[in-house]
Amino acid sequence: MQLPPRDDILAHLYTSVISDTLDATGHRRQAMRSFVRPLDEDAVLYGRARTGLYMDTYDVASGANPYEVEIALVDDLEEDDIAVLGCRGPTERIAPWGELLSTAARARGAVGCVTDGLVRDVRAIRAMKFPVFAGGIGPLDSQGRAEMKAMDVRIECAGVPVSPGDLVFGDVDGVVVIPVGVAPEVLHRALDKVTAENRTRDALNAGKTLKEVYDTYGVL
Repeated sequence: MQLPPRDDILAHLYTSVISDTLDATGHRRQAMRSFVRPLDEDAVLYGRARTGLYMDTYDVASGANPYEVEIALVDDLEEDDIAVLGCRGPTERIAPWGELLSTAARARGAVGCVTDGLVRDVRAIRAMKFPVFAGGIGPLDSQGRAEMKAMDVRIECAGVPVSPGDLVFGDVDGVVVIPVGVAPEVLHRALDKVTAENRTRDALNAGKTLKEVYDTYGVL
């Protein structure tokens, strides 16, 4: 089974219906914790996860480049990729993402960033209309506080396991991660559920009771 067209996903799906569908398929730990929020509540995010694992540091060795792995990840991003950065958040210690990384990522065709760390340069990122979902806002650079120690490895971000290639969807209600192995089934079923919800909405607007529409369509 192939994935539905990207345009259909962006036009019709939203996090709550995808989360419900993941629940129905037995994947009940796929919604990131609620402290991860979009910088722009109108933003919709959908793409493939490219993961980065951050670990705390307390100094920078002489001559070392604390951004080496971070630079490698951003420079390797491709069309429809999303940088997903695990910082063991919530944290007040590290802002791994900002305007310049957003600029570099967008230039390579990437479609957003998700992190359970902080984000900075918020005004500039909002002006770019580049979708960023983060665990908070703060000015602290990562240098001397944390480093990306590995890229394209399995991580945890805001309580959700994320593997490279998993699909990520975010909107004003939050962020969900769709394991790549079940993504075609989940997304097709989610589109079907949207159709059922539309019928339910029409029936409610026509005066049917919740019990009547639930008995008919099985959707709330």
